[in-house]
Amino acid sequence: MATLQESLNALLQLDGALASAVVDANSGMLLGEAGAGVDMELAAAGNTEVVRAKLKTMKSLNLNDVIEDILITLGKQYHIIRPLAAAEGIFIYYVLDKSKSNLALARRKLQEVESAVSL
Repeated sequence: MATLQESLNALLQLDGALASAVVDANSGMLLGEAGAGVDMELAAAGNTEVVRAKLKTMKSLNLNDVIEDILITLGKQYHIIRPLAAAEGIFIYYVLDKSKSNLALARRKLQEVESAVSL
């Protein structure tokens, strides 16, 4: 098991990685962050709303499923939100430079980190 900070730092090792954070979706508060270039407190609060909206929609549609990840593709960046399977209400938020990163490798790295992180 890796510590929270070790896990966040591991995400930054990929080409194009800009920032990473672990967020409490119940409060919108940051539990940890690494990297630069993004106001992570603001991003944590805003992406909490994204997760809540998706969960509400899934419930309304009677979908008996879980969110694996949420990908937001911007003109210059990828933003990936991945809820922790082992800790309900907690998610990892990952920001990548679109021109320098490999989305498939980033999602795979995020999956590895998610399974190894210790809160």
